[in-house]
Amino acid sequence: MPARLIDGKTYASKVKEQVTAGVEAFKAKTGTSPGLAVVLVGEDPASKVYVASKARVSGEVGIRSIEHKLPATTSQDDLLQLVRSLNADPEVNGILVQFPVPDQISQQAVIDTIDPVKDVDGLHPLNAGRLASGLDAMVPCTPYGAYLMLKGVREDLSGLKALVVGRSNLVGKPVAQLLLRENCTVTMAHSRTKDLRAEARAADVLVAAIGKPNFVQGDWVKPGALVIDVGINRIPAPEKGEGKTRLVGDVDFAAASDIAGAITPVPGGVGLMTVACLMRNTLIAAHRQAGLPDPAV
Repeated sequence: MPARLIDGKTYASKVKEQVTAGVEAFKAKTGTSPGLAVVLVGEDPASKVYVASKARVSGEVGIRSIEHKLPATTSQDDLLQLVRSLNADPEVNGILVQFPVPDQISQQAVIDTIDPVKDVDGLHPLNAGRLASGLDAMVPCTPYGAYLMLKGVREDLSGLKALVVGRSNLVGKPVAQLLLRENCTVTMAHSRTKDLRAEARAADVLVAAIGKPNFVQGDWVKPGALVIDVGINRIPAPEKGEGKTRLVGDVDFAAASDIAGAITPVPGGVGLMTVACLMRNTLIAAHRQAGLPDPAV
């Protein structure tokens, strides 16, 4: 029997509905809407698409989108000065600097400069440390989206064996922390892991976030496992014409679909949740800055 498809559009729509209602309630209490500042440095095509998507969804849910587009030659000092000004701006509740940034700028320096309360990307060391300590924290958007999708398929994850393939600060580590919070037994795999296939075959929950197209083979998947594919990779698609490409995940979707119990597609899976959860984080940040209890989102 083919795996159940975990449709990102359905889950993202639910999050956006909740955020829209939360924004209306926040506006009724405070007289203003939450504000999200998005900073784009340079002309990276993928980044421009992401920023446009964030602006569009902000409008859909009622969040004010404040865009800052800077030239690729912008110095680190100038970018950090902008971030500090956004930290101090009461009209700005969330700050997101679109990565990657040009080579002359340290990504970590940018992350460290963002006020942790406005860090809607959840990357500041304070938020990462709070998450690892089991405390309330801004959780990175993609991991939280993946977590919501898992919980939508199976509410009780307690006791399940989970394998996270990839140990990045953006996805792998936060996903592992969220699964630990759900009382999963979590293994983290990476480029040095021995016999990765055997590790994967033992996993009830398999999260692939390694950035390699079709890396996880179908026969790596335990029958009935829940598979969350975080990878977004662009590969040549000569069947669509010369120079054309298509998106695939880190999992061989066609092969894994015959074995898994449920699986996210690429495109149409976790990626759609990322922007929705960014809106959720912005709403939460606005509540905390206004001294209000966290919204029910």
